[in-house]
Amino acid sequence: MLYRIVTLLILLPNFLLAQHTITGVFSPAKDYKVVLLYKATPTVSNYISSAEVQKDGSFQFQLDSGATSGMYRLVYAVPQEDYNFDVIYSGKEDIVLTFNTQTGVTFKSSSENKLLSSYTKSMSAITQSIGNYYRENKKDTLELLAIFKTQREAQLKFEKLTEKTIALQFIKANKPYIPKKFEDVHTYGINLKTHYFDNVDFNNKTLQSSSFLEERMNNYVFGLSAEGTDEITNYKNNIDVFYSAMKEAPANVKRILLVSLWQQMVDLDYDTVANYISKTYLIDIAKSLNDKALVEALTLYNSLSIGSKAPDFDFVVEKDKNKIIKKLSELNSAENYIIIFWSTSCPHCLDEIPQLQKFIKSQGKGKVKVIAIGLEDDNKTWKQKTKNFPEFIHVLGLGKWDNEIGDKYGVTATPTYYVLDKNKRIISKPTNIEVLKVFFGN
Repeated sequence: MLYRIVTLLILLPNFLLAQHTITGVFSPAKDYKVVLLYKATPTVSNYISSAEVQKDGSFQFQLDSGATSGMYRLVYAVPQEDYNFDVIYSGKEDIVLTFNTQTGVTFKSSSENKLLSSYTKSMSAITQSIGNYYRENKKDTLELLAIFKTQREAQLKFEKLTEKTIALQFIKANKPYIPKKFEDVHTYGINLKTHYFDNVDFNNKTLQSSSFLEERMNNYVFGLSAEGTDEITNYKNNIDVFYSAMKEAPANVKRILLVSLWQQMVDLDYDTVANYISKTYLIDIAKSLNDKALVEALTLYNSLSIGSKAPDFDFVVEKDKNKIIKKLSELNSAENYIIIFWSTSCPHCLDEIPQLQKFIKSQGKGKVKVIAIGLEDDNKTWKQKTKNFPEFIHVLGLGKWDNEIGDKYGVTATPTYYVLDKNKRIISKPTNIEVLKVFFGN
């Protein structure tokens, strides 16, 4: 008997530490190697563990007794911010799921996740019915009122089903605008936009710990438009409304959301909108958080945006065997200038530099001048290579990635191009030689 008691005491901690599991199957299995598990919080995601994806696509995480309820994030590829999905862990049940990049995540076990998923699908189907009614210009007002009634009843039903659960917080926050009487498409559209954030609590820590707030932001900013408004103005107006809705949120939450929105505008080459976000809201938030790195990044991007004066720099030219120091701003020999940051150790550069030379030769005299800035550790190979391109103004950027001129232009890769007009204003930032040729109409 004593032996059995001792054995039980030895095994007991293992039973306590292995409370619940998150298991799943990824498909197609060959596309996945490892899945990472994080506990999400309003500001950071804390790493828990990793699991190998087996040949059949399966994986498993064992959650110990220290695993608290809340939002968890599964990351299945890089970059992590793009390839992940959230799950609710109630602390009371196992989670079983399947995931496919085409169809997304499906929960096989876990009442909270299944209820939330069911709610999302139900409301999506109802929204589609509303859209179909308006698109088909139907005249039966009773039909539309019946759809609104179904929507109202579905919302109430899922709120009752998820009482005292984490899922309820998402269902309440997602509650849509539902008219009590018939509305034409124009009126409905205005009201839908006006009441879009009515039920979203930006101070809710569960919502902050999930992708919900970011998705809500993106759907509003990119998905809703006003008649007679151009795209840029529409984005700015939507951003103002969104910021007003979350103005009482903590500064660090506002920072996270606005940085995400700013980066999306940068990726879409909407310089004007990206700079509007930073100048109107984000720089002040960054300063309040003493986030000097973010302030510097926003300021640098603004200084390198289309229409901005190109950062000035000195360089040395030889004339009659004399070395003369000149500035970019002093050049006046061409209608346009191409600044290219390159390196002799960069294969893409060694491929594109000769193409750039050929392109310049095809242009008329005085049309385009190239300033080629070589980011190098020393000048040996660079000096030899530059002899092949006598048409260029060559500038040696010692220190390579730690170079003053490169830093001014935010260079993180080579080749990097900037096209300037005769007044040295940035008019294009081509990603490669082919895009540069297209810009010049070639």
